[in-house]
Amino acid sequence: MAEATKNLRVLAAPIAFNEERKIGSVLSRFNHGDVNEILVVDDCSTDATAAVARSQGATVITRDRRGGAGAAIRTAIEYARKNHFDVLVILAGNDKDRAEEIPRLVKPIGEEGYDFIQGSRYLPGGDYGNMPVYRQIASKFLHPWLFSLAAGRRITDSTNGLRAFRLSILDDPRIDLTQDWLDQYELEPYVFFKAITLGYKVKEVPVTKIYPPKQLGYTKMKPIIGWWSILRPIFLLGLRIKR
Repeated sequence: MAEATKNLRVLAAPIAFNEERKIGSVLSRFNHGDVNEILVVDDCSTDATAAVARSQGATVITRDRRGGAGAAIRTAIEYARKNHFDVLVILAGNDKDRAEEIPRLVKPIGEEGYDFIQGSRYLPGGDYGNMPVYRQIASKFLHPWLFSLAAGRRITDSTNGLRAFRLSILDDPRIDLTQDWLDQYELEPYVFFKAITLGYKVKEVPVTKIYPPKQLGYTKMKPIIGWWSILRPIFLLGLRIKR
């Protein structure tokens, strides 16, 4: 790892809700030295997610009430900024992402001066395994097309939750994470959209996203409600209804 990357303090934050059967696998994928600390944000799980994570050496914050993905990511951001990290890596707590690919996201920040790195399963070198066809249509075509149109830049994978960014971009007053409408899935496309439209240096890199077997819990996203949650930032920001 180049010196510029070594000098960055990197926090990785898997976001988890009732993932006692998968969080151990998530944590086992990390390579020593890729990050400075692993913080599992437990979004008020009712199972042993927190205990399993702690048993594998992760720092754990258990939220006192269920808040959704956006609220959990906000908790990770608050912890990262309070503890003076330079870069935050967000990844799923249900073993869809591959923590061993984190250097792909951090290296462009440390060595090339990028501010926001988005993982893309659809770039050459990426993989999406056994994803159902309807999810491929939504995540490969529909959402990226609408997102690219609104943001003014071609993006291949706008819904992938695996990404890394400099925490310093959040000093920009034009990025407001305190808005209540960002508590669910909205926060992730919100930050990505803002990074692009405010002129920060943004790049996509190929990553792997393999969904776990259905018997282990395929996804927590609810049809219709969850889909709208991840779609609506495009319309609210693109039409300047929200800021």
